[in-house]
Amino acid sequence: MSQGLQLHIEKSHVVMDNGILKVKLSKPDGIVTGIKYNGIDNLLEVLNEEVNRGYWDLVWSEAGSTGTTGTSDVIKGTSFRVIMESEKQVEISFTRLWDPSLQGKSVPLNIDKRFIMLRNSPGFYTYAIYEHLKEWPPFNLPQTRIVFKLRKDKFHYMAMADNRQRYMPLPDDRLPGRGKPLATPEAVLLVNPVEPEFKGEVDDKYQYSCENKDLRVHGWICMDPLIGFWQITPSSEFRSGGPIKQNLTSHVGPVNLAMFLSAHYAGEDLVLKLNPDEPWKKVFGPIFMYLNSVTDGNDPLNLWEDAKNQMMIEVESWPYNFPASDDFPTADQRGSVSGRLQIQDWFLSDECISANFAYVGLAPPGDVGSWQRECKGYQFWTTANADGYFSIKNIRCGSYNLYAWVPGVIGDYQLDDFITINAGCDIDLGYLVFEPPRDGPTLWEIGTPNRTAAEFYIPDPDPKYINKLYVNHPDRYRQYGLWERYADLYPDEDLVYTVGVSDYKKDWFFAQVTRKLSDDTYQGTTWQIKFKLDLVDTNGSYTLRLALATAHISELQVRVNDPKTSPPLFSTGVIGHDNTIARHGIHGLYRLYNVEVPLTQLVDGHNTIFLTQTMASGDFPALQGIMYDYIRFEGPSPSNSKKKTN
Repeated sequence: MSQGLQLHIEKSHVVMDNGILKVKLSKPDGIVTGIKYNGIDNLLEVLNEEVNRGYWDLVWSEAGSTGTTGTSDVIKGTSFRVIMESEKQVEISFTRLWDPSLQGKSVPLNIDKRFIMLRNSPGFYTYAIYEHLKEWPPFNLPQTRIVFKLRKDKFHYMAMADNRQRYMPLPDDRLPGRGKPLATPEAVLLVNPVEPEFKGEVDDKYQYSCENKDLRVHGWICMDPLIGFWQITPSSEFRSGGPIKQNLTSHVGPVNLAMFLSAHYAGEDLVLKLNPDEPWKKVFGPIFMYLNSVTDGNDPLNLWEDAKNQMMIEVESWPYNFPASDDFPTADQRGSVSGRLQIQDWFLSDECISANFAYVGLAPPGDVGSWQRECKGYQFWTTANADGYFSIKNIRCGSYNLYAWVPGVIGDYQLDDFITINAGCDIDLGYLVFEPPRDGPTLWEIGTPNRTAAEFYIPDPDPKYINKLYVNHPDRYRQYGLWERYADLYPDEDLVYTVGVSDYKKDWFFAQVTRKLSDDTYQGTTWQIKFKLDLVDTNGSYTLRLALATAHISELQVRVNDPKTSPPLFSTGVIGHDNTIARHGIHGLYRLYNVEVPLTQLVDGHNTIFLTQTMASGDFPALQGIMYDYIRFEGPSPSNSKKKTN
């Protein structure tokens, strides 16, 4: 039987209660200290201090700082307000205002954390408004998130996708004596776990990372009683880095995270850096913390199925109409954009072809492809249909560029004109034409232009370093230590790929990593691509296109037919801090390089391209390297095929 909402305000706590659950927060801090549901007094870890249960936090650093670290700050409010209180809805606010006397000691932001509970709703919503005034000092913001730490005696089963769910080890299993630290701080080999079934497995929170576009619901199941604790993120508009940016989800603890801004799989390029005299305001969320239960005897995975259904309900309800802040616009205060994207590549077709299933998005104005490094504003993405038609709805008012990229096609599209969104607008952009990079016909190619290295050869892990979830799994690259397998497979000589003979699915290792030597030092590696030109065409130039899926403290040098040429034909310079190899990803930031190959360096008959990753120094040289997305070698453009006009 439903009841109206009740808000209990005590001296140092406030409780929201709708008869289904009670959420207790410290006052005025705004830390979630307790969640009472279905007969359990507190779903959060009661062994932790109150401040270490459910909280918003951030990492910040002084302007001019480099890297992705800084000062960690659990955000505690200094004033509490009731924003709305009725039988149907409660919204409360915990605000912290910046004090200039704390310059250098406190992040120069005003932060307003909001919590909402609705009548008859088995959960609660939270969002926050961050604001930096123009006259305040600039600073860097590498990360902000929400953290929930659940009871380790209750929540043992984690789910984030139909094929990514499992019983998890205990946090105790990662401690000395039970866990053995591996090459990276997050990775631990379980040598004496509390539950013997986990012995010999690797635990690493990065094995459970997920792309923004797929990161909509994840959480934990308690088996006794049968309860689910889920985080539902109905929109990615407030997340940085676009639809394929990867973020942490849930991991051993049991911990449940909502990552709004992070440098994971990208590095410093995704650190938010405010400039002098730059005002900034952003709303993160709302997200929904959803609780569900079934009676004993039911399949526990019904909780996961129900959470997915609830996620779809929340997505359909976006943008919510109930947050009380004027900084969160409702549907009628937003606009929409539609159109059709086509591809013009004369070497594939005389006609434009549809940009099948293209990713199309609006993001703050910038250079071509800048959306993947953008972290100050909002982004709105969709997937075009099989004919290239797209529609983006519920866009916040403002000025944007329209960006796109197409699976199976290299390069990035950007519409030249700015798009201004006003409340209620419905802009039809008509037919848009993307001309991807192309100078001549494809002579050969390696891989598929999809911005990942997933199609290349991914080895079986060392049996000593298994995560059972990823055995015979599509995401086999998430296993620990795969970088070490390169030297096992190529003990003496580096990879050699012969066009027309080799198969990139079997013969192209997924990452060009360093080689460990007998004295435990490392060296760079040189891969070879061997191909045949019957006759070098002297009427034009040849082009080598190198699309990289990720890079970490690497320099890629290109040489043709002479591995000792100095300087090389081409060098990327030192690129990347994505750390994708260490974090079991298969892509980071996308980079495309177009290299003109002089006719004088090619010969009739057999040719070899040498790809050298030179860097092998630093804290973890084993984890330096690059992943290729796609490589294409183009011949000169036939005179009768040079760009036609409509």
